[in-house]
Amino acid sequence: MPTKIERAASTKAKIVAVARRLFATRSYAGTSTEAILEESQVSRGALYHHFKNKEALFAEVMEAVETDITAATARARGNAADPVEALRRAFDAFLDMACETEVRQIVLMDAHSVLGWQKWREIEDRYGLGRLKQALKLIAATGRIHEDLVDTFAHILLASLIEVAFLVARSPDPRAAAKTGRKAMKELLERLLARSESN
Repeated sequence: MPTKIERAASTKAKIVAVARRLFATRSYAGTSTEAILEESQVSRGALYHHFKNKEALFAEVMEAVETDITAATARARGNAADPVEALRRAFDAFLDMACETEVRQIVLMDAHSVLGWQKWREIEDRYGLGRLKQALKLIAATGRIHEDLVDTFAHILLASLIEVAFLVARSPDPRAAAKTGRKAMKELLERLLARSESN
């Protein structure tokens, strides 16, 4: 028989799963608390026991989606021997995911407006930006970029990647936009590294 803690964890997971689906298909603004309660079949008290409000629930959903993005980009890197090639593969995977309804709506359309820049940045630091810095440190270890440029390059590349992902998310043809975006990010990555090699 499940313990109280296990039941609580199961209830929380159910709420997050339902909210994730609804936020992805209906948007944050288009999803009411009542819809989440009805779909998850939990009481209002249970919902507010786990989450202060709908925004806090969205933040939890955002973390869950970011966790999946991190796992997908890690898989995409595969066993690439060259850390720059591994980074390019991760970028490609992210831009492909930007075509998906869930990532497009939750991460690219709603996150900034719902969470605000500061909270979004805190989450991004733990996922996308943090992983990007780790990748660039590996590249710096090969001598292709200077160690003191890792943090700045991480911000430059993340800003570029996110802007391209926004283009993909808002495009009437996301797949075509993602293809162009992958090409552009590949060239940016190569040019940025090539310039640093010549310094």
